[in-house]
Amino acid sequence: MAKPTFYEFFAGGGMARAGLGDGWECLFANDFDRKKAESYRRNWGGDKLVTKDVREIELSELPGRADLIWASFPCQDLSLAGGGAGLKGERSGTFWPFWEIVKKLRMESRHSPLLVLENVCGALTSHGGKDFSALCSALAEEGYRFGALVMDASLFVPQSRPRLFIVAVRGNLAIPASLMEEGAATPWHTRALRVAFERLPAKLRKAWIWWRLPAPAARNRSFVDLIEDEPTGVLWHSREETRSLLAKMSKVNLAKIEAAKKSGRRMVGTLYRRTRYDVDGEKIQRAEARFDDVAGCLRTPAGGSSRQTILVVEGGRIRSRLISVRETARLMGLSDEYILPPNYNEAYHLTGDGVVLPVVRHLATHILEPVLGFSNSISRAAA
Repeated sequence: MAKPTFYEFFAGGGMARAGLGDGWECLFANDFDRKKAESYRRNWGGDKLVTKDVREIELSELPGRADLIWASFPCQDLSLAGGGAGLKGERSGTFWPFWEIVKKLRMESRHSPLLVLENVCGALTSHGGKDFSALCSALAEEGYRFGALVMDASLFVPQSRPRLFIVAVRGNLAIPASLMEEGAATPWHTRALRVAFERLPAKLRKAWIWWRLPAPAARNRSFVDLIEDEPTGVLWHSREETRSLLAKMSKVNLAKIEAAKKSGRRMVGTLYRRTRYDVDGEKIQRAEARFDDVAGCLRTPAGGSSRQTILVVEGGRIRSRLISVRETARLMGLSDEYILPPNYNEAYHLTGDGVVLPVVRHLATHILEPVLGFSNSISRAAA
């Protein structure tokens, strides 16, 4: 049986490919980051990978016609932590040269029946919703109908990581009624998404699809299950280093530590160092902890505050250390067989910049594959 095919733009370490699974065939992959590309080659081989700026890609480098184009384009200028440049920014603005490729494919009658754009939820509100409207307008102008979902990885893995997935379908492709809702539905159509939809011009709202997506099975892995007792590549802090972290905590966060001590069981949490303001308006560094069985969202390591610290509380003993890169990979749904870069920062950047595998698989099982008319055998192959 033929497999559905895909192009993977802004591929990173190939996490969208891993999420789609062996039931799909990759025809082409691209990323400009040579370090990420090296990880892609280690795990997938390099025969489908083109390592260059998306602006330099020639249409002749894309073979055939793919059933799906997946693009996890850069999020930095759309994120709340970014500078607010949006789709005009140097990094997130690479969407537009990517889109020129899609337009050229259409001119050659090679445009894909399915397209997925993945990004941070800040894409909904960037520039007052104008960037989201621009994305939707680009899709509509090329004959696509589209809708969006906000999928939080915490439903699948113990990591808080909401992301926006815009799923577009070529206008002449019939969509089974079972895949569409009459209106917004929880949990995938959040308030922010509904507001962004209402801001769209009427002609774009007419092209909108409220995708129907079932809730996943209850998550069966907790944060403590992913943590290494003897981590690779990181060391446990000294008692003095741990005390220093605790000294940066507010009363609220110290109370979380005390509650963890009194729980009577091994408690594993995470800690971020953040800059806050004191009562006099002066900047101070604070340590903030969480023990809710969910890690904070992994981010690329632009500085020490972006790296998560593991806290283990067992009885009266408190230990701390940086999260290991294998633990970050597990939080993304990657198996322990996935080959990570040997350098800590490079591996953290690779995982923190990726897409969560079981989220991709859920989307593929319940929307992408049914739209294309492929059977459940693909989902079984990906399991």
